[in-house]
Amino acid sequence: MSKSVSAADRSAENAVRQVIHDYFDGLHFADTNLLEGVFSEDCVLKAPGIRRTRQQWLELVASRNVPAKLGTQKNYQILSLEVMGEQAMVKVLCPLLDDIFIDYLGLLFENGQWLIVNKMYAHQPE
Repeated sequence: MSKSVSAADRSAENAVRQVIHDYFDGLHFADTNLLEGVFSEDCVLKAPGIRRTRQQWLELVASRNVPAKLGTQKNYQILSLEVMGEQAMVKVLCPLLDDIFIDYLGLLFENGQWLIVNKMYAHQPE
């Protein structure tokens, strides 16, 4: 039995997809203003053995090579996306600077907007 998707569910999913595409653009162009706008201020970015505040991570993005300037193709992909009411979980593939990362992004709808409130990431398993 298939479940029908309401217009509100489609609208929420589209809004989350837009945030993720802005995230991809922010990564690709090292646009820290764009990235700052899609992450909640209190977001903590986590990887095995690493914990960074949003500000620490943005400083790293600003100081690294810019994939777009290196001529790197923009091959980021949404692997899965689930929206449940005012929360969403998105798994993405991020080929970035000669590496491939899998990110798990948690989003919440608060104050009229979707924001990434949690990012976990690691190298793609071989």
